[in-house]
Amino acid sequence: MAISKGVLKMSGAFGTASCYFLPGSDKMIVRAKGGPSARRMKVGPEFEKVRKHQKEWKACVIFSRYMQYATGSIYNLADYNVSPVWNGLGKNIIKTDTEHSVGERNLLVSTCKSELQGFNLNKNYKLNALLGVLPVLELDPDKLYASATFPAFNSAQDILNVRKLPYFKLKICLGIISDILYTPDDIRDCYKQESNMNGFRMETSTEWLSTNDKFDAQKLEVQYEQEYVDMKRTNLTYLLSMGIEFGNVGFGGKIESVKYAGAGKIVKVG
Repeated sequence: MAISKGVLKMSGAFGTASCYFLPGSDKMIVRAKGGPSARRMKVGPEFEKVRKHQKEWKACVIFSRYMQYATGSIYNLADYNVSPVWNGLGKNIIKTDTEHSVGERNLLVSTCKSELQGFNLNKNYKLNALLGVLPVLELDPDKLYASATFPAFNSAQDILNVRKLPYFKLKICLGIISDILYTPDDIRDCYKQESNMNGFRMETSTEWLSTNDKFDAQKLEVQYEQEYVDMKRTNLTYLLSMGIEFGNVGFGGKIESVKYAGAGKIVKVG
């Protein structure tokens, strides 16, 4: 059944086509039914190049999934579906491997760190718009340490509280991403993370604070345990993510996070 969404806008089945919208987009997508059979796609010689790209797409999905893990609860502050964007970013990264042929290329995140710097998890209100103070950021990959030092500020003046919520908290997360390598010996699972630290994360945050108050300078710090610091680590990418989360009084007087009210960003990469 097709559901009208306005002039020339609909969602659902419509004859031999399917119409739908993706989160964060106002564009209607129309997909026609039919196409080659699954068997033909799997063995047909005319689809050999397609199969090679599909194989590499697995690496892109792995990259996207571990990006989500590495950004921790900052990821939950996104106001659109970030995963397809990270999938596409992974595809661009895998193209930079010019030493191997299509279908056997490695996804070398460590060679494209700058592409992750400044990645925003929001489209409507980005972190720089909501948070009017600039913290001093520190990221030390060797010591697996990160910090954000916020100056004294007035939350009523320095925070854009779009939904007029009573509480907020500041948070940071230090996550780790590994390169993803092609493994020809494993036909079923042909792409694997180079390091088992892929997707690791540690995070911290302030307590719930009033959106109408003055605060002294404060510092958020994240430090991994010594056993991880002492590990031999190669070809890893370190992500420092930061976010602001808003809350309201919920059931039983407990402060609960309000979805789509905050914002997050990858602020530093090492």
